[in-house]
Amino acid sequence: MTRYLILAMGVAVIATPVLAQTPPATIGEPYVPAPWWMRDPVIASVGHVRVEVPTNRAAFSATFQVVERTAEEASRRAADQVRALSQTLAGFGEDAVRVETTLTTRPLYDQYRDADGNLRDNARADRIARYQVDAVISVTVQDTAVLERAYGIVVAARPTNIGQVSFSLQPDNETVTWLANEAVRDAAARARVAAGAAGARLGSARVIDPSGRACQTDVLAGWPSYGAAPLPTTLDEVVVTGARASARTAAAPPPPPAPGGGTDQAEGASLALQPPLRWLSSQACIVYGLN
Repeated sequence: MTRYLILAMGVAVIATPVLAQTPPATIGEPYVPAPWWMRDPVIASVGHVRVEVPTNRAAFSATFQVVERTAEEASRRAADQVRALSQTLAGFGEDAVRVETTLTTRPLYDQYRDADGNLRDNARADRIARYQVDAVISVTVQDTAVLERAYGIVVAARPTNIGQVSFSLQPDNETVTWLANEAVRDAAARARVAAGAAGARLGSARVIDPSGRACQTDVLAGWPSYGAAPLPTTLDEVVVTGARASARTAAAPPPPPAPGGGTDQAEGASLALQPPLRWLSSQACIVYGLN
């Protein structure tokens, strides 16, 4: 029985601080309660960093249009064109270039002029004159080192239409983690400078929030008010590991031969496709005690 009494007393002691906590804020009140880490003098610092890196993904599409008397013949010819091109692009490797193909078939009807002289389709099943098949090949380039050669091969295949090349940035986990760590370092550096300028001395860290949200609520300005983020610190270069650096500088594989036109035509059709730069940013919040 003594053992059970001790446990019950322990629960009561633990629960007491919870009951004594400041109640949550109420919308409409002029001020919001300060969080627990502001009961003593503290300094809250937001680290905000950004870096400009080249995009590492590219995508474009090409359309091959075929018109024949039967849907079967039109589909066969269109499929033959995109099949040969898909096989050629597959020579770059699945990790470098990915290809998706789709076929769309629609009938072309005999046409006539109405009473006003407008040309209209005679949209009846027994008035189909031809079948049009659009074969669309969608190319996603995951290694921009082979982008120009892949684009040249598609151009050399003489498609009916080629879409615009779009670029995007897909940062890897290593870059995201590195940027988050730099934001924490930036927050610590800002806190040291601010405390020194105020003649104070930093104590231990009370809150470290990699998301930066802990520093966004302004408890002195009322509910709900959020302080503006500080100007970001621009990082000059991304520090990568030796393995990643060597992988980026490795020679790209030779291009596969272009279908029907040969490698010379593909090289002649290549263009200067330079991946643009994009900004990556991250922020973090650190709350220090002051001594």
